[in-house]
Amino acid sequence: MTNRNETKEIRIGNRIIGGGHPILIQSMCNTKTDDAEATTAQILALERAGCDIIRVAVPDMEAAMAIREIKRAIHIPLVADIHFDYRLAIAAIECGADKIRINPGNIGARERVKAVVDKAEEYGIPIRIGVNSGSLEKNLIEKYGRVTAEGLVESALDKAAMVEQMGYDNLVLSIKSSDVLMCVRAHELLAEKTRYPLHVGITEAGTVISGNIKSAVGLSLILGQGLGDTIRVSLTGDPVEEIKSAKLILRTLGLRNGGVEVVSCPTCGRTKIDLIGLANQVETMVQEYPLDVKVAVMGCVVNGPGEAREADFGIAGGRGEGILFRKGEAVKKVPEGELLAELKKELDRCLANGEPVSG
Repeated sequence: MTNRNETKEIRIGNRIIGGGHPILIQSMCNTKTDDAEATTAQILALERAGCDIIRVAVPDMEAAMAIREIKRAIHIPLVADIHFDYRLAIAAIECGADKIRINPGNIGARERVKAVVDKAEEYGIPIRIGVNSGSLEKNLIEKYGRVTAEGLVESALDKAAMVEQMGYDNLVLSIKSSDVLMCVRAHELLAEKTRYPLHVGITEAGTVISGNIKSAVGLSLILGQGLGDTIRVSLTGDPVEEIKSAKLILRTLGLRNGGVEVVSCPTCGRTKIDLIGLANQVETMVQEYPLDVKVAVMGCVVNGPGEAREADFGIAGGRGEGILFRKGEAVKKVPEGELLAELKKELDRCLANGEPVSG
């Protein structure tokens, strides 16, 4: 990987971004924020999956008030997402939000934006200025003839300048588009013009399949240039899937270590077990293990052992049974229905002995 772009250090709750700190993973709840119990449960599940920062929608005052209760039960920074009503931003800050996300362009008059900025400064929390291609101002669309990377950058910088003129520079910037190449170009341009930390993502990326592909391509092109301080993989579905994908993207790019890596074969006519189901079960099971290991799930005993040699643990299937491997060596033969349990025992043993072996 190239060297990280040097950005300003910003504290968000108990986390720090920018300044060379590790890239953090963010997601957003899809629960109703005013349902504090459901929202808290989802955040705790996201924490277990590896989420570093969580954002919640604040469409009304009930949602803003719920932040106080939610904050008492979670362990990661909470970002309040505000549109249109400046009073919601103020209430969210007073209720404990660690950061707020606003688009000053839809907050209203300058004095309303100033009221939000003053409250953020009073509580010492950062403001994320977010600009999306779908909400680009008409004058910038007219200036550039359409929605462009240049227009997105100009919009973000204009809004940052507005807040700076109010005496505040505790800022994070984000510019997002569902157009992957436009989004990449916008980040390249923005990084040349600012040292504020960048929150990176492809907005409205789509379902788990299309969203993962677009996010992987876009994020790789952006992160590969050393840009980005926090990321979100936006998917239509369970936000826990966003965390799984973000972790894998960062690990694949060499930007994050640790976590169980699962490799599996694509199956073929030699496969005698339900490898697809088993691989999915393994991938789900390993998410909560804080181990730096590689697990291979292979479909047959012909190539499986050799292909799994570089893994810390491996499963190679046979007819209704499988072989458990450790460091490329066969450990035992077990019935198909017990393979998952036997693998879990191996991971539990590593965890209990404090042996996070590296694959």
